[in-house]
Amino acid sequence: MAVDSKGKKLPAGIRQRSNGRYEGRVKYDYKSYSVYADTITATKKKMRDLKYKLEHGLFVAQEKITLDEWYKTWLEEYKKNRVKIGTYTSYEKYYHSTIQERLGNKNLNDIRGEHIQKLYNDLVKEGYALSSIKVVSAVLNGCFKQAERNGLIERNPVRLAELPRQTGEKKGRVAMTKEQQGLFMEYARESYLYHFFAVMLRTGMRKGEMQGLKYSDIDKKQNVIHVRRTLKYIEGRGYIEDTPKTRTSTRDIPLTAAILEHIETQRKFWGFKVIKMDQYLFCNENGDPISRERIQAEIDRTTKRIHEAGYEFPRITSHVFRHTFATRAIEAGMQPQVLKTILGHSSLAMTMDLYSHVLPDTKAEEMEKIANAF
Repeated sequence: MAVDSKGKKLPAGIRQRSNGRYEGRVKYDYKSYSVYADTITATKKKMRDLKYKLEHGLFVAQEKITLDEWYKTWLEEYKKNRVKIGTYTSYEKYYHSTIQERLGNKNLNDIRGEHIQKLYNDLVKEGYALSSIKVVSAVLNGCFKQAERNGLIERNPVRLAELPRQTGEKKGRVAMTKEQQGLFMEYARESYLYHFFAVMLRTGMRKGEMQGLKYSDIDKKQNVIHVRRTLKYIEGRGYIEDTPKTRTSTRDIPLTAAILEHIETQRKFWGFKVIKMDQYLFCNENGDPISRERIQAEIDRTTKRIHEAGYEFPRITSHVFRHTFATRAIEAGMQPQVLKTILGHSSLAMTMDLYSHVLPDTKAEEMEKIANAF
């Protein structure tokens, strides 16, 4: 009698496959049917259930379904009402741009680990960043994992593929030095987004959170800014309100006198006759949300003015303001747990990672403090 890899005897009609799982075969009306499970007991149960269905006319042959067909079902039935709209849109974007053309027409049962691996390798050759490939992997894994649960496939092929390794040096976190920070804010005074930059620099808020900030979020009684939403740009729909990035991103940030002064000045900037409480604090001349393009354009214009004045200055993005806030907070001795709460990090590990990216000058200063201790 045949035995499995653990030396257990295999009942008639059951064999162990190379991947460790068990296959049970049931013969009925001159045809052979297979079931699969992780244990002998589970395989025997599936065989009994299948035999009953065959003998009572309850068995329906599994239709061949393509990845395209299953993806649509998975997205609509299992994801649409369970993930943030930004995540949903990201799934759609990556599926249609990287997965559909390569695997969409293949039957689910025909897609193997090597197909997934080739997809990863092709994306590397095409210059996709590892972070993007990880999103592709997440979409495929979620899709196939549910198909496995539903009995549409025997095994999730994504688990058989390996993500590519990070090539080259990982980009470090970029923050402005104190001198660069002062220089930028000096030349940003001419910008209509001057107060936007100032508040972002003093709170560490994300760009989308700043875009979604409303007058009703400024709580003068409790002296806090309520971070309750973020703005997301959806192709074909424009900007929509979404919940913050993570559960811990919904938070209250202390409202200092300096921050309040910038907010009050901003309130009068466009000279609106009526300002509603649900109006965006930082908006354009029509009261509409400021686009990401306009934010970056103003950063670039400010940088250009700095260059024209004869100073060197790197090209930066809005996210640099968040890292700069974190760097200044660390330099000032802010406790990690407090900084985590203000930044809205989901874990303390994320915050502690910032402490390993402090500026070189700060490291040198700290080393000097302990020079006489040895």
